Amino acid sequence: MSQRDFDLIVIGAGSGGVRAARVAASHGARVAIAEEFRVGGTCVIRGCVPKKLYVLASRFRDAFDDAAGFGWSVEPPRFDWSRLVAAKEKEITRLEGLYAQNLEKAGVELIRQRAVVEDGATVRFANGDTARTKTILIATGGAPVMAPRIPGIELAISSNEIFDLPTFPKRLLVIGAGYIAVEFAGVFGRLGSETHMAFRPELPLRGFDLDLRKRLAAAMTQDGVTLHAAAPPIALEKTSGGVLARLADGAEVEVDVVLAATGRRPATAGLGLEQAGARLSGDGAVIVDARARSSAPSIYAVGDVTDRINLTPVAIREGQAFADRLFGGRDVEVDYDSVPSAVFSTPEIGTVGLTEEEATQRFAEVAVFETAFRPMLATLSGRGAQVYMKLLVDGASDRVVGAHILGPEAGEMVQLVAIAVRMRATKADFDATMALHPTMAEELVTMRAPARISRA
Repeated sequence: MSQRDFDLIVIGAGSGGVRAARVAASHGARVAIAEEFRVGGTCVIRGCVPKKLYVLASRFRDAFDDAAGFGWSVEPPRFDWSRLVAAKEKEITRLEGLYAQNLEKAGVELIRQRAVVEDGATVRFANGDTARTKTILIATGGAPVMAPRIPGIELAISSNEIFDLPTFPKRLLVIGAGYIAVEFAGVFGRLGSETHMAFRPELPLRGFDLDLRKRLAAAMTQDGVTLHAAAPPIALEKTSGGVLARLADGAEVEVDVVLAATGRRPATAGLGLEQAGARLSGDGAVIVDARARSSAPSIYAVGDVTDRINLTPVAIREGQAFADRLFGGRDVEVDYDSVPSAVFSTPEIGTVGLTEEEATQRFAEVAVFETAFRPMLATLSGRGAQVYMKLLVDGASDRVVGAHILGPEAGEMVQLVAIAVRMRATKADFDATMALHPTMAEELVTMRAPARISRA
């Protein structure tokens, strides 16, 4: 491969890049995809897939309690971290193999090397070989940000390393308040670690509906996670027993491991994009138009590397649309309206559409429907679990403009609700839908009187 010619070279074999490569090849294009780490990208290798596996593992704590309440005799459970890590590794290795097989079946050449852009038509690989191409797609995703920049931050680890710790931490400090921080704090707290979260805002999950944020914070506290709100670390120090974190409110917390979960940044460093004419934003994101094209006519980008909506299904949809447009002759664009999202905390969050704060700013009058109750699974065990549901309705059109759920399987429920929201269903449509009893989801179609009317 001293010199090869392609119609498309994709840099980055994550979800968006793999989808684009396969679809382009199915349209008859000559395609190569370059990956310097493992095929599958962040989601499969060190993101949503292994994280969800760890979340599921942590929820067995409740399952044991619930089983006893339903008449089962349960021996005192014992958790083995090394077995979970090994099982996770086996599964993501299996998935990586499937991704590589599917690329091969599609006729995509997989180049397991780092690739950089030499110019708008040339890609150079780590071994010095080059390839010519008509089009380049950047799909390198993002990388963890090690922040805040305080003395001792080098003592912290990122979400890349947390999955494979050699020993389970008896004490853990999570820095941050976003979904990555919330999810890992919940996982390790429920698996038995003394867990702390230290963050700058008053509540976790900035940007989510305020009622969800308040209820999740209360549930995490009840679950044993210590929340240090408005008290980010100002310094980390190595001690004989681990790491000492000094917080902004004067508190000190000594732990075995510090996880910096303060966000991610587009992985564009050293790719040669600016020299090739592709403009980058201040945080390194590739600036693209609605059709994924950068300022360099032959260079495109999809997924987290563009830092728009950083969700795996969005990257996949962008990759599909890109390949269909350029190589399939289909004039398609991605619709970013009403994108559902989930936070795999415990309790889980599922949300789609506007928050109450956003809806109140956009509409003159918003009817807020909400309900809270204990899930049936927790009734006999006596657990204090709660479900909370909220619908936001435009007072003028009766259209449901936001749906927010906190509780078991919230993500599964909101995926289906998102169809109705995207189809501009009204509250009357929800009311006319027959309830399925006994389920948690039936509450979404049985809320009749608004809890309040919210106005700007």
